Amino acid sequence: MNDFIKHTIFNNSFLLSAGRCIFWEEEKALILSDLHFGKTGHFRKNGIAVPQTIFKEDIQRLTAQVQYFKAEQLIIVGDLFHSHANKEMELFLKWRNDFTQLNIQLIIGNHDILAKEWYAEANITCISDQLQSGPFIFTHDKAECTSVKDCYIFSGHIHPAVTLSGNAKQSLKFPCFYFTKTYAVLPAFGRFTGMHTVRPVKGDTLYALAQNKIMRL
Repeated sequence: MNDFIKHTIFNNSFLLSAGRCIFWEEEKALILSDLHFGKTGHFRKNGIAVPQTIFKEDIQRLTAQVQYFKAEQLIIVGDLFHSHANKEMELFLKWRNDFTQLNIQLIIGNHDILAKEWYAEANITCISDQLQSGPFIFTHDKAECTSVKDCYIFSGHIHPAVTLSGNAKQSLKFPCFYFTKTYAVLPAFGRFTGMHTVRPVKGDTLYALAQNKIMRL
């Protein structure tokens, strides 16, 4: 059973999934950020022994989210891939051939450096700056976004996390969805990524992700 929490913005329903993505009900779209596919392959290519199972687990989780929500499109707010082409990109192409009906739109992130021909082969529509759909803007790095009045921004890039402390002064860091009044930052979908602790202010909302569960803080 998929664990999710509903979050409403401008009368639109967004289901925040413990699978590190958001399902936009009105558009039947999965919103994701920072998948960094190919990162484990990049490390192995440079002599660092990182198991390929990490990539396989991420792609299986993506498959599960698409199938569970019956998504018709993916909106990826940057860093779908991590670096230059490697074997994991070939595996992604095989996955893409099983989901040809999906409309995939990628807002280019700083790590998305593959050739235009590769994205064309994968049938991925690339947007260089930001994508606007109704009252919503999708961009990789909010700091570089050209804000539009009365629009809400979805972004990624920083891999947001929250640190929770216990009574015995121990603390644990968890990836999170970070919502302010004007923008949201998605957690990195890829598990082989770093995390940046966010510092919310009054009026902000955080949803922490731990052990395949999601909880509002």
